[in-house]
Amino acid sequence: MKTMDTTEILELLDANEDLYIIDVREDDEVAQGMIPGAQHIALGTIPERLNELNASKPYIIVCKAGGRSANACAYLEAQGFDVTNLEGGMLAYDGELEFK
Repeated sequence: MKTMDTTEILELLDANEDLYIIDVREDDEVAQGMIPGAQHIALGTIPERLNELNASKPYIIVCKAGGRSANACAYLEAQGFDVTNLEGGMLAYDGELEFK
């Protein structure tokens, strides 16, 4: 499984790279702020929402600490997706937040 740390994602965000970020936390966690531009798909809803994802795009998967996103990465990889787990998750992320 590919991983990246929060320093790497902050550099990509600063460079205005086109990033496809999936936040797999629950609604109450997402309400506390998300990485700007992230799409919220709670971990338990991924199988039924696969049609919202594009298998030709690389996704960065994030959760609170990195465990649930690792589970999501394992599942999505098995479905043929190119995914990277954000190590440390939102606990390690100290960049800007977006509130939805």
